[in-house]
Amino acid sequence: MRLLARKLPVMMLALAGALAAGQASAQTKSIPDSHPFRQCAGCHSLDTSANAFGPTLIGVYGRQAGAVPRFAYSEAVQKSGVVWNDETLRKWIAGNDTFIPGTRMRHVAITDKAQQDELIEFLKALK
Repeated sequence: MRLLARKLPVMMLALAGALAAGQASAQTKSIPDSHPFRQCAGCHSLDTSANAFGPTLIGVYGRQAGAVPRFAYSEAVQKSGVVWNDETLRKWIAGNDTFIPGTRMRHVAITDKAQQDELIEFLKALK
């Protein structure tokens, strides 16, 4: 019984992560495969009530970095003082690990300006 009591929180977190990933997957079905957000969708939810491997991106534009409740950000992101706008999003998208060294997010690097523009406009619309 003790073993189950210790493992239950871990099992619940795993289940919540799987459910959030499934929900994010369902929400992104209408996004074309060629859209740059597809690189983000595997880790970021489009649901304000659920984080996935990364925080929800609903309302990201204009928000302070590291501010989504219930998400364990790296210390680097929490202390960055960054507010997400066109300039900061472009820097993050182009090279998050150089823009905020110490972030735990894996490096994605979308360097094509047209794809960056498309992604930034998409993120602006997520309210």
